[in-house]
Amino acid sequence: MDIWTYQTVEYVTAAGEAWLASASDYPRSMRALWESRPWAPAVLPCGKTFDVISLPAVFGRRVLDELWASGPGCGPVASYRGRTLLFVQPGAAPRLRTLLAWEEWARDVPPLLCHGLGDAVTVPPVQRMLDAPDSPGAGRWIVAPDSSEPWLPGAAVVLWACVRAARGQNSGRDRVSNGD
Repeated sequence: MDIWTYQTVEYVTAAGEAWLASASDYPRSMRALWESRPWAPAVLPCGKTFDVISLPAVFGRRVLDELWASGPGCGPVASYRGRTLLFVQPGAAPRLRTLLAWEEWARDVPPLLCHGLGDAVTVPPVQRMLDAPDSPGAGRWIVAPDSSEPWLPGAAVVLWACVRAARGQNSGRDRVSNGD
């Protein structure tokens, strides 16, 4: 199955909005901003509630397909300015950065941006304006936050999805065909 055809959600639930706002030092202010301007993107800090891995768009699609094909799926995912933003466990960004620095992985995986503690990312609006054209600067949710505690992949899960995507393998099909 393809995440791009059956998992696309373009709005954030109230529970997902609360989860996103919890990343802010001022969650009530963030919720008030979204209440008055739900179609505006926002900047949120990484490291407390989530880290974010920013991947080139096409490679990001392959990584997401790998995450879904191998079983764990993914948490929230956004598209912003030609990049795929994968929300991961807090602390996963520096760990993934370290794992990817190993020479063995460096030649296969394209450069990723790993946003952790001390970084901030722009997240898409929590709602889209009805009948409004897509705004390239606002981004959009591919998998919108839909719970107060979404499952977020860790560094190892993302690493192996990246390696399989870079090498053009699909773990689920490979396991079946190899009898593993």
